[in-house]
Amino acid sequence: MICTTIQNKNYEQILSALEQCEMAEIRLDRCSLTAKETDELFTSDIPLVATCRIDEIASAEPSLQDLPPQSREIKAMQIAEKRLIRAIEAGARYVDVEIEAQKQMSKRVRQAAHENGTIFIRSYHDFEGTDSLEALKAIVEKCVYHGADMVKIVTLAQSEADIDKILALYRWCREEKASGNERIGALSDGGLIAFCMGEEGRSSRLDCLKFGAPYTYAALTEEEAAAPGQWATDHMRKAVYGDFPFIDSEPLSMPVSKSFAQRAIIAAALAEGTSHLRGYTPCGDNEAALQVARNLGAEVNVNGNEVTISGISARFGGLNLPELHVGESGLLTRMLIPLMAQLSPDPVSFTGEKTLLGRPLTGAKEIMEAFEATVIPSESEESLVRVPLTVKGPLKAGRAEISGKHGSQLISGLLMALPFAEKNSSLIVHEPKSIPYMFITLEVLKKFGIKVGNDMLGGPDFLASDGDWSLCTEMVFKVKGGQKYKAADTDLEGDWSAAANFLVAGAIFGKAELQGLDTTSLQADLSIMDILMDAGASLSQLDGDRGNITVQRAPLKAFRVDASNCPDLFPIISVLAAFCQGTSRLAGVGRLANKESDRAKAILEMLTQMGVQACVEGDEMVIEGHSLAQRLLNSSVISSEVEKSLPALLKGGRYTSHHDHRMVMALKVASLGADGPISIDDEECVAKSFPQFHYIFQKMHGEV
Repeated sequence: MICTTIQNKNYEQILSALEQCEMAEIRLDRCSLTAKETDELFTSDIPLVATCRIDEIASAEPSLQDLPPQSREIKAMQIAEKRLIRAIEAGARYVDVEIEAQKQMSKRVRQAAHENGTIFIRSYHDFEGTDSLEALKAIVEKCVYHGADMVKIVTLAQSEADIDKILALYRWCREEKASGNERIGALSDGGLIAFCMGEEGRSSRLDCLKFGAPYTYAALTEEEAAAPGQWATDHMRKAVYGDFPFIDSEPLSMPVSKSFAQRAIIAAALAEGTSHLRGYTPCGDNEAALQVARNLGAEVNVNGNEVTISGISARFGGLNLPELHVGESGLLTRMLIPLMAQLSPDPVSFTGEKTLLGRPLTGAKEIMEAFEATVIPSESEESLVRVPLTVKGPLKAGRAEISGKHGSQLISGLLMALPFAEKNSSLIVHEPKSIPYMFITLEVLKKFGIKVGNDMLGGPDFLASDGDWSLCTEMVFKVKGGQKYKAADTDLEGDWSAAANFLVAGAIFGKAELQGLDTTSLQADLSIMDILMDAGASLSQLDGDRGNITVQRAPLKAFRVDASNCPDLFPIISVLAAFCQGTSRLAGVGRLANKESDRAKAILEMLTQMGVQACVEGDEMVIEGHSLAQRLLNSSVISSEVEKSLPALLKGGRYTSHHDHRMVMALKVASLGADGPISIDDEECVAKSFPQFHYIFQKMHGEV
């Protein structure tokens, strides 16, 4: 990215200048700002670097000029510290402190930065020349020793050899990473900015991006350069991006969460009375749930985005339904297996279609047997349960222990079915996965009058974490028998699984604004917000928890995430990782095998074909990423076989979706950063969860 230095301007002039910038450095030593103006300025969605040079304050601040040199320097340092901390507390994304700054001042600024989520830069400038490579390495090590999250090294070049020494720092950091030196090696993940000043060093301001710098510095105009050799932003933008088509769309409406919608539809069908579900949007899985509701005997009417369901007042053993069709929905299948065992006195046969027929329902047989019910596969291979199958109940109330390692959907079905039993039940789930989805089930049940108690258990790490789902080792549910579902009126939430694709697109390729989402949601895929923030993206929300969410480009760095509880995010965050500088690690690969495709295999195949280095190590997917700027710059110079090993734009061509709706969406987002068109063999499978995806995607980047 390009960071524009803004200096010698007042507040209004700065605001005007920011309209031309994708990110900016605010020179607090050279701009006249009140405390209030500083507070307002650094709330900007544009990533801002707060810089305040002590020597500039000492030489230019009128109130200090009559002081002795030593007192002047101390006072200048105090002023710089106060301005920097104010900017940090207001929301500065980065703060830059010179390595020469007094130790205590630096420590206080660093502490404020870490408390407020600001990235702490230690910088070194040599306006006289460029020292030896070994001396430069020592300066980098000093910056890291003094707590730098990022290091900035800028020297004056007097020859090509000086440029070579500076740019060699990037290679050195990568070598240190490979040798196991984590402190220096971490800088190779977008943590080093190194280039040269002067006309001789002018090219290095562009080349640093090719070597992995998260951003470079430019000036509003050549005349406003903050240092010799600094490019104008317009010239730098043309050199880096050329005619690249960045996105900047009007607000995009997200579809309803099918996790909420399907649970609410079935609960309303089972309830006594008439329920109204607002905010509904159709998709294959939701329509399958509505058809199941009708087959159960409920009266269903859809009027625009509101669904009215008159329920059947379900009771234990009160249904006579020999067969049930569940479409292509894995959630619907797993949810209804325990429910039909409880509601039907006779066996119920399940049928389905498309990818569902090939997906093993791992754990279904064992979980149902824990409650003395049975699942009978239609195939001869009884060890592998798939649709079509037959369910025979009832569930025996009481205490049962089951494994949660195969996911939450069957457990959600149990929680919906056990309230129909005459007696109380206790369900102990070991190694629970997709915990947020269990809480979605509990929330929906509560809305429809069903009470279920729950406890999360774990070791010392879990207790110290204040309830971190990833550290939970056991869940205990207490279900009272003899309960009845009651009708409810409720608003259905927007879908974070769908939103993740557009949020990632905005974070890499420009700017996106989304509406219809709730940031207090229990949906596991709300984790995309945390993942994007960890990766360095700029996110904001106005007007409360349901206000529009805006994401825009910022320097992206490698991230680590355990996606065990949100496996549907894997395809799109793998694309995100491909554009994050450094090595990202995505844990939870074991959760991907029984989705619409073997998703781990499909993702690796996609990334490899695109030219992205990726592999699986145990339960982690490891992805080597490079910034969009680095990919663009290298793509423009690649000609030889040696140069073809450089990170470039993703490779276009023909790709397979494996008939997986999540893979289609990830591939479409990836196509925005490809060197040519990407064609997909089955794009229409997105109708399973998001029929409007292609239209909204085209709307996002201006095709409609």
